[in-house]
Amino acid sequence: MANEHLATYLNDHLAGSVVALELLEHLEAEHANTPEADFFSKLRADIAADRQELESLMDRLQIAESRTRKASAWLAEKATALKLRLDDPSEGDLRLFESLEALSLGIEGKRSLWLALSTAAKDTPALRVVNYERLTKRAEEQRSRVEAMRLETARTALVVN
Repeated sequence: MANEHLATYLNDHLAGSVVALELLEHLEAEHANTPEADFFSKLRADIAADRQELESLMDRLQIAESRTRKASAWLAEKATALKLRLDDPSEGDLRLFESLEALSLGIEGKRSLWLALSTAAKDTPALRVVNYERLTKRAEEQRSRVEAMRLETARTALVVN
């Protein structure tokens, strides 16, 4: 039943969630015992819940998870972590700023996923099993939270001396 394009699209977003969850795990550890750690922990829980929604949809549509895409995403996250460490070895504001920007863009991609699926569901009854409006709003709320921290971090990360 699974359309090949739909399977590719959903697996791409599932792989993106791997990157986001790994990045959040690192951020939580880097900022242990700070208010930021709590922020990252809550965001990680939210993104894990969204990932579960996506996995459930894929199960209902009989779309198998692509191990290759998940492995590639894991490798991409490791390369991203290395890039961030090279940019700011001190684990300072630039690393936090760039990490938040990556998360913000990823969450916007997730919002776009839910909007696209909502649109496709108008012509595809099998996709009408998810509350896309709720998921879209949740992505918007997540992005708003991340953007607030990202912009606050920009104040110190992007200072010209």
